Amino acid sequence: MSVNDPIADFLTRIRNAGMAKHETVAMPHSKMKAEMARILKEQGYIEGYSERGAGAEKTLVVELKYGPDDRRGISGLRRISRPGRRVYRKQASIPRVLDGLGVAILSTSRGILTDHEARSAGIGGEVLCFVY
Repeated sequence: MSVNDPIADFLTRIRNAGMAKHETVAMPHSKMKAEMARILKEQGYIEGYSERGAGAEKTLVVELKYGPDDRRGISGLRRISRPGRRVYRKQASIPRVLDGLGVAILSTSRGILTDHEARSAGIGGEVLCFVY
């Protein structure tokens, strides 16, 4: 199945799986999705992720995180830059998500970074999404 916006598809699959209380969610693999999953794991929003298969059949499996009271690890995901309207920010104007409680994921010249990493590196980029 062809997807026009693979990042929005990635976020929607995670959002829907979390609302349905699934433990894992599988989706078609891409390098950008794998990097976004890496950031979500480093920031503590998901338990982990793995890549399965090879070639065109490669899939990305994300293990969702829940608290002791079945509270989701990710309470919100929001796509910022989309194919019809790209959003770029310089280092000085990178948005802070919920006053630093959430994280913005950016695509920069040094790869996929969080807002904290981009600010400390002194670079800007395309704001892909907010996670909180």
